[in-house]
Amino acid sequence: MKMTKVVPFAMSALLIGGAIGVPSASANEGEVVVTSATDNMEQPQVQPIFIKIAGTIENVEKRDNATYYTVNEGENTNVFVVNDTTLVFDNTGKEVKLQKGDQVMAYTYANKPMLMIYPPQYNPEVIIVETKEIGTVEVDFFNKDLVNTDNTLKLNVGKESELLSLSGKEVKAEDLAEQHLLVFYTIATMSIPAQTPPSKVVVLDTIAEKPGEVEPSTPSTPSNSVVQEIINKDFYEVKGTKMVPLRLIVEELGFKVEATGKGAIISKGALSYTITRDQKEYGYNKALRNFEVAPALLEPGKTYVPLEFVEELMK
Repeated sequence: MKMTKVVPFAMSALLIGGAIGVPSASANEGEVVVTSATDNMEQPQVQPIFIKIAGTIENVEKRDNATYYTVNEGENTNVFVVNDTTLVFDNTGKEVKLQKGDQVMAYTYANKPMLMIYPPQYNPEVIIVETKEIGTVEVDFFNKDLVNTDNTLKLNVGKESELLSLSGKEVKAEDLAEQHLLVFYTIATMSIPAQTPPSKVVVLDTIAEKPGEVEPSTPSTPSNSVVQEIINKDFYEVKGTKMVPLRLIVEELGFKVEATGKGAIISKGALSYTITRDQKEYGYNKALRNFEVAPALLEPGKTYVPLEFVEELMK
């Protein structure tokens, strides 16, 4: 069983997030400065796609199919749960093995629920080992112009840039737009946004979530026992609602799944459902219905929906 007692990640973000201050100018002696009420207003903050947790690995413990790394940063202690799907590089882009004493930076989706446990446990998507070599890392969503969410970095992809994907598919420069990317670079311009020719870019995609792609599925008779097994082993609880993986279950129920980039369209015979992540409203044929909790990308490439929706499909 994965997680039984979880809370939205926003709660934990309060532990590591802080208010963003607005720079102010000081006056020379005898100079009168006139300000307005808006001068002291906080600038709107951009909701991060990923959060970062830093520290030094103090302890390593292997359990079952994962390795637990205890990481300390000052008085803060966190545990990173690392398995075969976790990407581990150094800050230059080389694949490395984690070791006791490594200074690391972990990146995990900001909307991923977490266990109500101390010390906090994270199952990060990416872990970067800091070295003395020159190299900078950015993990973020990049828009159609290859600019990240807070407008601080723009990618100028060239022939020397190594392009990879988590799914193993071949990647071209045009495939990087509107994707979650792991970016390695060494130099950048002093502009806004800073511009860089990245040395390596990894698309954090999965085969199941590529927009417009339909994976072939063989029609089958719904198997309640298999579906129930998935529900029992692969779930999260968000705001008191049990969330289960959409694709794994609906394909077992004989539905065809077409990923849209923001969710999926599932269909079987005359039935059609249009589901969008982070939106409670969903389409049912030509009607609209509502989830109690919005579908969410709780693991890379896996959209989770309320259990009640699956129960509806099984009627």
